[in-house]
Amino acid sequence: MVNKLKIDQVQDPDYEVVTISNLGFVDPYGNEGLVVLTSPDKKEFYMRAFSGEVSRHIASFLDGDHDSIPTIYKMLEDICEASELLLVNVKIYESGDALRANLYLTGKKDLILRNYRASDAVALAVYYNIPIMVRKNMLKDPIEKSTM
Repeated sequence: MVNKLKIDQVQDPDYEVVTISNLGFVDPYGNEGLVVLTSPDKKEFYMRAFSGEVSRHIASFLDGDHDSIPTIYKMLEDICEASELLLVNVKIYESGDALRANLYLTGKKDLILRNYRASDAVALAVYYNIPIMVRKNMLKDPIEKSTM
């Protein structure tokens, strides 16, 4: 018997819902994006090493711009509409040295898209205003800001 994960099952205790507390770029040219994901208990996860373009998309979605959706995200939206599916949740996890994400969709049937780029999953979550979840072991106490 195969153990099938259901979209509506109880929350996975290994994951925490996070929000974006900061967004920007690692470099002065805007080539590498950075997002700080924060849990309700103020633990943080710094996600970087993704394109500055995705960071700009996340920023525009946070500002309420839903008109300039990138083609690949629009393709997912069209497939979901045609299949009567809704993206309801994304889960971010580490896979070797890379960050990956699973996308959870529901509708006529449940569907889990596995092992996608975490940065795109964050952008889609912001676009659709749905929960972003991160493995708890990835969340750390915030870095103390020094006072000079």
